[in-house]
Amino acid sequence: MSIIASGETNKSSDEPGKAWRCNVCGFIAGGDSPPDECPECASTDREFTVLSEPKKLTYDREKFDILLINGSNHRSNNTGYMMDLVEEVLKERGVKYRRYNLNEFRVDHCWCCYSMRDNACRYPCRNQHDDMPAFHEMVIASKAVIVGSPINWNNMSARLKDFLDRLNCIQNLYLLKRPGLTEGKIVGITVSGHEDGATKAAMDIYLYFQQMGYLLAPFGISYRTHGAQFNTITDPDFLRNDPMVIMKVKGMANNVVEMVKLDLEEKLKGKLVPVAE
Repeated sequence: MSIIASGETNKSSDEPGKAWRCNVCGFIAGGDSPPDECPECASTDREFTVLSEPKKLTYDREKFDILLINGSNHRSNNTGYMMDLVEEVLKERGVKYRRYNLNEFRVDHCWCCYSMRDNACRYPCRNQHDDMPAFHEMVIASKAVIVGSPINWNNMSARLKDFLDRLNCIQNLYLLKRPGLTEGKIVGITVSGHEDGATKAAMDIYLYFQQMGYLLAPFGISYRTHGAQFNTITDPDFLRNDPMVIMKVKGMANNVVEMVKLDLEEKLKGKLVPVAE
């Protein structure tokens, strides 16, 4: 049975007087339903969830295979669609997974403890105040991670970079002469964008995982862009009607599943030489 933990909240409600929060910019609206467009950041109603008291993310220790991270500021736009395609593959293959849309969670900037002294950066992370400690546990518990990102100025989203920066406490285990917790795991990457920067964004993401001992699945990067000659408002229809998007994203997800089945993490245990900075 697949495990889905996206944190998504139903946007419709029979109860009047609801308050709605835009997960992109934080704007709060009242009414029976969210506005069609956020008046502050222009996000669609899909980015609104019912306003509620925030709860800190926890990991219940239930085993699963693949962690899905949607690093876009917009959980339900183009990158979200590509992550939906990944989910379809995992459901078809009977793979246990969990999906998280980062804009629904609190991930603080890295405190850069390492810049104070080498051993100040440690695992568990010194910052236990946000949702990242639970993500740390799930990164370690899972066999693979599939990351989705938009292209923001030829790079990944700032939100995703914060998430990846916060993995430094796991990577730093090698420099503290402690056993690593991630070598031999598998990573897959999918990138969507309007124009240039897909390959650079994907490789920038991969470098974080390479430094933690992850293996990139064969054909483990999928990406698709539209083009600067088009208005960005046309991107969603283009991506959802382009058969290459389905082929590439689902192919990448399939390749990650096949790599997980090889159980390389267990087979390589104790045989790798950490080469990390």
